[in-house]
Amino acid sequence: MSRDLPEVTAAVALLAEHGPAVPVMLLASVATLIATAGFHTRWSRRHGQAPPADDTGARPPTDERRAGRAEDDGGPARPAGAEESALWRMRTTVRDAPGSLAVLCAALADRRIDILSLQTHPLARGTVDEFLLRAPAGLTGSELAGVVTAAGGDHTWTERADAHDLVDAPTRVLALAARTALDAAELPLALRQLLGRCTIRSLPAAVGGAGDDVPPEGALEDTVLRLRAPEGGVISVERPYLPFTPAEFARARALVELDARLGPRVPRGRDSLTLPEGRDITVRRADTRDVAAAKAMHERCSPRTLGMRYHGPVGDADRYMNHLLSPRFGRTLAVQTASGRIVGLGHLLWDGDETEVALLVEDAWQRRGIGGELLGRLVAMATETGCASVYAVTQASNTGMVAAMRGLGLPLDYQIEEGTLVVTARLNPAPRTATAPVPHGERTGGE
Repeated sequence: MSRDLPEVTAAVALLAEHGPAVPVMLLASVATLIATAGFHTRWSRRHGQAPPADDTGARPPTDERRAGRAEDDGGPARPAGAEESALWRMRTTVRDAPGSLAVLCAALADRRIDILSLQTHPLARGTVDEFLLRAPAGLTGSELAGVVTAAGGDHTWTERADAHDLVDAPTRVLALAARTALDAAELPLALRQLLGRCTIRSLPAAVGGAGDDVPPEGALEDTVLRLRAPEGGVISVERPYLPFTPAEFARARALVELDARLGPRVPRGRDSLTLPEGRDITVRRADTRDVAAAKAMHERCSPRTLGMRYHGPVGDADRYMNHLLSPRFGRTLAVQTASGRIVGLGHLLWDGDETEVALLVEDAWQRRGIGGELLGRLVAMATETGCASVYAVTQASNTGMVAAMRGLGLPLDYQIEEGTLVVTARLNPAPRTATAPVPHGERTGGE
């Protein structure tokens, strides 16, 4: 536990920055996240020594490093003639017996594959080992899995990685805890980054008695995690291509517990803007505490404006408010006047693996650039979270929404059916430093 003290100290600082209202008991949640995410170095457990420190760098081993000689500059430059390499994430199940991991590591070394990091996920029988590897560029995922299978690995899964995966697990988990502590809407995104590519759905308690069949501690069902949502209902996480381990289940549960203890929260920042006509407005984040003001805005909107937004009976709009403004389902931006009246709402909604954008601007405030301002900010948020695209569902006659989407300056796809128009914008995510991941990775071995 002593080696986890720096991370715990960082967690204490994080919670202190969040404000004096944060309960001291939150330390338990963060400490659990750190403990379950730490590297359980099997070398030290099985062989009595940790892997050499210089084997955890971000560059392939050179002859000098293999010989134990220090490099003069210590920089990341690759020596002339060194082969090209690629990063891989790999999981495999290994018998929990002395020497089993050594055989696997030796097989990787024979193929000039460098182990950059290793985590273990203990199971009832055997252990799931998760590696970050640097391999020769010509090696395919199937070939890598074949090497591991021949060395005793089973249920092997491989996926291309990039430089972002070089961050160690405690550091990554603390960053996710910090994001969740500052913004309740970050929980679904934090779970996705914690567990990899997965589909996250929130089912309210009012829908079919959601949560009645989920125990308080949650449920782990192979490729599905189900956890009690802090506000009631259930958070369901599905990853069909790779079963969850008990360690991952514990991490997810600790992150949800942290969110529940912190309660409702959104970033407090707000931006003041001056419209072309000279009137000032404020753009800020909104949540369920703004339901009453949002409903009041709906009452001032015309049936046509509401019909363009909700594509259904306008009298049902009030029923959508708690869902739309809940941070569990996405992020909401509100535009308010100097008097505090909300005159516009923009929603960025997590829809499984996709992301929807939606706008509503009060009639008297339309055609002043408010919709375009909201849409630009929502798309920027989507880009920051790594979304590949966003889509808007509207009526074909809604020229204002179409113009706002075109104003983004992004590639657009249009689909129209029976008067309903779906406009999808392909985003430009921040450049990544390595090859894009292979979809869902590759799995070999028994089921």
